[in-house]
Amino acid sequence: MLLGAAIGDIAGSRFELNNYRRTDFDFITADCGFTDDTVCTVAVAEWALTNFTADLVPIMKKWCNKYPNAGYGGTFYHWIKFNADPKPYNSWGNGSAMRVSPVGWLCNDIESVLEYAKKSAEITHNHPEGIKGAQATAAAIYFARIGKTKSFIKDFIEQNFHYNLNQTCDEIRPTYRFDVSCQGTVPQAIVAFLESNDFEHAIRLAISLGGDSDTLAAITGSIAEAFYKEIPEAIKSKAIQLLPKEFIDILSRVKHV
Repeated sequence: MLLGAAIGDIAGSRFELNNYRRTDFDFITADCGFTDDTVCTVAVAEWALTNFTADLVPIMKKWCNKYPNAGYGGTFYHWIKFNADPKPYNSWGNGSAMRVSPVGWLCNDIESVLEYAKKSAEITHNHPEGIKGAQATAAAIYFARIGKTKSFIKDFIEQNFHYNLNQTCDEIRPTYRFDVSCQGTVPQAIVAFLESNDFEHAIRLAISLGGDSDTLAAITGSIAEAFYKEIPEAIKSKAIQLLPKEFIDILSRVKHV
């Protein structure tokens, strides 16, 4: 079952507007819940499960309209609610990266990963930075899934997307502020993964950076799940309890294809 992004989203949800820049917090509490990150991930998963042949736009609109209070950004909310024929709006926001994880799982070569990550982004986020953020995230997931090392993943992302991944979390944390751009979220999320020693630690590090906590942690969690392979059963169980059955039905199919 594909849960890394959803777990990061859920764990980070209570800190999005109330950052906590340490790692010693209760992981999933009664104050946590899924947000737009998870809803959009489910939409991309359903699309990916059609072997990328369906039209993603109506699938995205269907899921987001079903959960209208999930915390969408203003422009995206207008896109899902009020446009009969919605067009991309040149966004560089991190929404393209937070939803892309199914692409990294359901493609079998890096060329396909980059192609379908771009397609998943550009229905809304067709700015070069929005596309780059989705591609970098999906590439990291893909390489983590097939067993590449952290150093390989770091080098590939730096060489192909020109993100600076050389800062540590301790160096990022003091000056990092709320930033919804891909370029201000994806590198930091990848650094949290690179510095981590297990799935839970990765998400804790991401949340401790502050900023857009749920999206940072969703991106980090999606990569960490692919790399570490296992999610602690207690964490998985708590997350599943907070997700609608129809989300689970879609996400459980991703790893069985």
